[in-house]
Amino acid sequence: MGYNGRFNRNRVVVPMSEPRKAVALISGGLDSLLAARVMQEQGIHVEGINFYTGFCVEGHTHAIRKKDRDKPKRNNALWVAEQLGIKLHIVDVIEEYKDIVINPKHGYGANLNPCLDCKVFMVRKARQWIDEHGFDFIVTGEVIGQRPKSQRADTLPVVAHESGADDLLLRPLCARNLPPTRPEIEGWVDREALYDFQGRTRKPQMALARRFGFTDYAQPAGGCCFLTDRQYAVKLADLWKSRGERRYELDDIMLLKVGRHLRPRPHFKLIVGREDGENRFLQGYRKQFVHLFPVSHKGPLVLVDGQVDDDDIELAARITARFSQGRDADRVEVEVNTPNGGSRTLGVEPLAGGDVPKEWYL
Repeated sequence: MGYNGRFNRNRVVVPMSEPRKAVALISGGLDSLLAARVMQEQGIHVEGINFYTGFCVEGHTHAIRKKDRDKPKRNNALWVAEQLGIKLHIVDVIEEYKDIVINPKHGYGANLNPCLDCKVFMVRKARQWIDEHGFDFIVTGEVIGQRPKSQRADTLPVVAHESGADDLLLRPLCARNLPPTRPEIEGWVDREALYDFQGRTRKPQMALARRFGFTDYAQPAGGCCFLTDRQYAVKLADLWKSRGERRYELDDIMLLKVGRHLRPRPHFKLIVGREDGENRFLQGYRKQFVHLFPVSHKGPLVLVDGQVDDDDIELAARITARFSQGRDADRVEVEVNTPNGGSRTLGVEPLAGGDVPKEWYL
């Protein structure tokens, strides 16, 4: 049970008219759920904050592909807030976040994930938020040793210092392995009621979840960010290489999540819809790209990203035919459309499966 008070230096609970207020970084995972709940147990008023970067796994592909539509789905950050009974502030940081992805001070993880810079950025934004909204401190679900890049004993202090949060950043799940923070020193929270979790095992968190009565929560699966995904990182790196610079827009990062991506020639790539849901999604980009689709057989919508000539278009049409139901036909009719409304139909021989090198696939 919580209490509406705080500890003084003699470990006596001193009643207070208003509880201390903390904002918790809510990713939607188990750790942030538990960290916020631990604070509620101590009578802290908690509200959540979730930063929208554009790279979150949830909510983008669930409604597109049939295999994903058939899976149970939810926005885990909103679900966590509902379980805790707290208000969740969702903050769009897409533009500000670009510099973190493109120029990470501390470099990338295994793929293109700037995890340490990302954590510094988000805690810095939370620090600004508590100043603007009259909150007392920041809570995260970080655990020493949980992540190889951003949650090590030597990187946790980096996050606190470079974000400007310093001793206003409390990590309830591993706080007893760290120096006391201001909320602990001032008696806003009871340090003895915090935890000393460490390492990659989730058994202590799962046990604590059972104690709190949480049984339905997001299972850890390598992170909630597409930048941690190797295939996605390969496609993003290819995008930057083709442009000769590191830049992206929201449409770019959305399209990287959908379809087969093939680069048959250095100056253009194809985005090939894999099923009806993806084809419908790609239709929303028809006015931005040259696009093709077979008209004599059922098949994919294909976007052409790059500057192409007639020879390139013929190759793109043959690849389009290859992924259609006419792949074994002698000839497939493929309609070619340009963003300005131009249209023509090509009769092409489908490219044989063996003529599509693995090197084309991103």
